Amino acid sequence: MTFTRQTVQCISPAGLHQMSYKEWGDPQNAKVLICVHGVTRVADDFDMLAQALEADYRVICPDVVGRGQSDHLPNPQLYQIPQYVSDMVSLLARANADTVDWFGTSMGGLIGMVLASMKNNPLRKLVLNDVGPSLNFDGLKRIGDSIAQDVRFDSFEEAERFIREVSISFGPHSDTEWRKIARDVLKQNADGQWQRHYDLGLAIPVQATTAEVASIGEKMLWAAYDAITCETLLVRGQESDLLSKATALQMQERGPRAEVVEIAGVGHAPTFVHQDQIAIAKAFLLR
Repeated sequence: MTFTRQTVQCISPAGLHQMSYKEWGDPQNAKVLICVHGVTRVADDFDMLAQALEADYRVICPDVVGRGQSDHLPNPQLYQIPQYVSDMVSLLARANADTVDWFGTSMGGLIGMVLASMKNNPLRKLVLNDVGPSLNFDGLKRIGDSIAQDVRFDSFEEAERFIREVSISFGPHSDTEWRKIARDVLKQNADGQWQRHYDLGLAIPVQATTAEVASIGEKMLWAAYDAITCETLLVRGQESDLLSKATALQMQERGPRAEVVEIAGVGHAPTFVHQDQIAIAKAFLLR
């Protein structure tokens, strides 16, 4: 794996923080692909995708603040899309890229959607992985409840089983793939126990989201989506409980008129560690 691990300084109303990121490929390549993970995941999710694309791109994969090797925020209420977008603007400035494409899974897709809606944004192509402006409220509640669990395990094997159970909607994976999916988001604490590698404060703004707040947010996200002008690919897990088929059809008909690809046997969200899924992203990004 030929990557470097770096940090970029970002700002929030609570002060400065460091965002860690992995960078793959030629550091002089002006063609950049930013890959951003889901709400409890990390940059390592994109190792296979980055290796497949590093000959064509400089691939940059951040740990969104509060996750992985990035700092935690002192005020958990800031763990929301506006802060994440601000951090990504700092990352884009660091990249100093002529061309930027974006691959966003779930939360990473929402961040990309908002960035792509802004005037003078640098995005050329956008891949939205199982996410859109309308999100199933029950699905959001499920995610919020899962994030809030302060689970700890005495062995990695126990922790891995837990990650498999909560990630079953990712679809079928080999034992080796499941071990990596688990190891990427687990850490050992001072007592030698295994726990998830993120700030539990992430759950606070998610759990505070009411149906009314979600409805207002949905209107704002549709306005952002309708303002997008770059080429857009929407990938939907056929069994997704977060992105409905009806929303996917709407996204084909308005805004950037996204191309839509469904992946059978997968819910929320496709992991893009398998060659058939990687081929979908590669075909869209490189054509």
